[in-house]
Amino acid sequence: MPNLLLINTFSIVMLSITGVLLIAVIVLFFVGKKLDKKQSEQQKLMDQNRQSVSMLIIDKKKVRFKDAGFPQAVVDQAPKLSKFMKVPVVKAKVGPQILTLIADEKIFDSIPVKKEVKAIVSGMYIVSVKLAHGKQEPVPQKKKSAFKKMVEKLQDKAGANPIQRK
Repeated sequence: MPNLLLINTFSIVMLSITGVLLIAVIVLFFVGKKLDKKQSEQQKLMDQNRQSVSMLIIDKKKVRFKDAGFPQAVVDQAPKLSKFMKVPVVKAKVGPQILTLIADEKIFDSIPVKKEVKAIVSGMYIVSVKLAHGKQEPVPQKKKSAFKKMVEKLQDKAGANPIQRK
């Protein structure tokens, strides 16, 4: 009789955990759909408001949103969670003004400092950058960690193709 009670309790616990996980997956599915829809709407707005601007890049760095030097109205409008996240910030001279802009994560490393560029800007967000004069310099590759070096070394010894990550 005690074994039957133990199996019964175990199965009840497992069923309840499975039910909670199933509900969590369903909730995440619908929240993901909603966020995807919201992102596509924002992308359409950004595409409509794009402008090509010539600017001189003064400085670039990753800073917390609240410490980036944006106007107080912009900081107040930002979601509370994003105020503590680090964002790629670019200080640039556009015409006679010096502006603080947010760069896209994908292009942040390719933005040259102390050079004039043609940038496509949507509001205060830099979407893409091209060098105004001369050729675009290749982006310097980041140093590999010891773990990645070891994995590549083992793959070479095994004769396997290296893992390509972007």
